[in-house]
Amino acid sequence: TEAETDIALKADLHARPAGALVKTAFGFHSRIRVIFQGREADARSLISILGLGATSGNTIHLRAEGDDASAALEALASSLAAFQ
Repeated sequence: TEAETDIALKADLHARPAGALVKTAFGFHSRIRVIFQGREADARSLISILGLGATSGNTIHLRAEGDDASAALEALASSLAAFQ
């Protein structure tokens, strides 16, 4: 199963929100990718997410592949919403 969603950032994707994404991603079996301006990062890698340089006012794309893909994306969106 594959699921995708876009999230408009209202805050920079710095260490705290990126850390929340990573922590949330580890709770799922799906392969989860964060995509920003054509570059992809593993949602379980803090360094990779920070390397994207996603800032407020931009949109990131989340893609998950696996049995719990939809639930994973809902949880990731919720974890980011706490920083919006």
